[in-house]
Amino acid sequence: MSTPTLIYVPRDAAALAMDADAVAAAIELAADERGLAVQVVRNGSRGLLWLEPLIEISTPEGRLAYGPVQPEDVPALFDAGWLAGGEHPLRLGLTEEIPYLKQQERLTFARVGVIDPLSLQDYAAHGGLQGLKRALAMEPAAIVEEMVTSGLRGRGGAAFPTGIKWKTVLGSPADRKYIVCNADEGDSGTFADRLLMEGDPYVLIEGMTIAGLAVGATYGYIYVRSEYPHAIATLEAAIDRARSVGWLGDDVHGSGRRFDLEVRKGAGAYICGEETSLLESIEGKRGVVRAKPPLPAISGLFGKPTVINNVISLATVPIILAKGAAYYRDYGVGRSHGTLPFQLAGNLKQGGLVEKAFGLSLRDLLYTFGGGSASGRPLRAVQVGGPLGAYLPESQWDVPLDYEAYIQISAMIGHGGLVAFDDSVDMMRMARYAMEFCAIESCGKCTPCRIGSTRGVETLDKIAAGGPEREQQVHLLRDLCDTMLGGSLCALGGMAPYPVLSALNHFPQDFGIESSQSAVHPA
Repeated sequence: MSTPTLIYVPRDAAALAMDADAVAAAIELAADERGLAVQVVRNGSRGLLWLEPLIEISTPEGRLAYGPVQPEDVPALFDAGWLAGGEHPLRLGLTEEIPYLKQQERLTFARVGVIDPLSLQDYAAHGGLQGLKRALAMEPAAIVEEMVTSGLRGRGGAAFPTGIKWKTVLGSPADRKYIVCNADEGDSGTFADRLLMEGDPYVLIEGMTIAGLAVGATYGYIYVRSEYPHAIATLEAAIDRARSVGWLGDDVHGSGRRFDLEVRKGAGAYICGEETSLLESIEGKRGVVRAKPPLPAISGLFGKPTVINNVISLATVPIILAKGAAYYRDYGVGRSHGTLPFQLAGNLKQGGLVEKAFGLSLRDLLYTFGGGSASGRPLRAVQVGGPLGAYLPESQWDVPLDYEAYIQISAMIGHGGLVAFDDSVDMMRMARYAMEFCAIESCGKCTPCRIGSTRGVETLDKIAAGGPEREQQVHLLRDLCDTMLGGSLCALGGMAPYPVLSALNHFPQDFGIESSQSAVHPA
């Protein structure tokens, strides 16, 4: 019997939304009808979302891509001889040679879209476990020092140095410590966490296990938003398989060290992406922000020292341990070390995930990768960093994507999400949306956020109504933003003014004023 041809069909949520399951079924049916031996492998998404479902055929020359494939395309693809790389309008050539992929630096996402996400063998064969094996031979302080040297900063938005956080937890004596993964990916235009959890769950498990070894924690929680059912199912299956072969449990890889973890499902509140609110939720309480101090690194989950890191931060740990801190640190610019998975969304021809070293520009992402606007109209504004990120005009699209450079223009990179808008956008409406979002999602604990956001919406409505008091209302809006920036308990209220002030400063005509006034905090 001939060796079956491997056909890779993504099982990622984006591909499923575009009928990937039906495509997989059509492939198996068509192959059976023709007496052809095939094996369908359900992989993660490569991140070229405009081409989903992106189907790959394993050939002696490498994996060939076809896409976007619909169920009705399958018979013609077989007739064209796609199992041998036959020509067809949907043929894209060798997957690794597609410019969108070839121009990336995939470190954290090296296996995503390449392997069967739940195959232990695939994971180990593609470099998995190397970081953990090295960590098991190191002292905890040495692991932490490796993280400090790597320069990895939190990929969830705050960009706090990961190694410093771990060092604090390591130095906090306690009878029990925890590792918590913040997978409550709630920012608009972001999907990197989901792509990774669905496409390479073992890398997150490995990263959390290394974190446990580094700080002396024996248990972990992955807090996933309820809107990610496929990610939750994949993680739970991966944890069960990892536990069954001794990758988790009382004797990790025969080392005599203990680490185990579980998935906790969030109830959908945006505020639970804030680390202390997330801890409250895991403890079974309402998601409300805690006052600091104490820091979670000293008194976190159940009052114990806790490492809280984002999915991408923890999933990057294995490659740092496997290849050394210097290898990772040498990517990027300035104090922004390594790579970041940028997520392209909004009005772009080619939406998807792009993992690149820090230092490229927004213009590169929008045009080299994104292909310009989907509408064909000129792009006008890009919101970077989620619903609390600033709206950047074209004059700022050449600023290097670097944490410090973005602070200088009162913007943030955040989780790496960007949403593009063409010249038909009304920036005053976008500013109002940002304020209304804050008002809806506020936990209500502090007055500047709870009341300020509501008053902000009212003030923007008065500006939209026009009249002789418009300039006065604009001044009032700026004062209100200043109060929220300086007085809010957490980043929700403290950063909601970023999109509002940036829209007001860069697009004053949309507010019916002649030019931007000097802001208390420029944006």
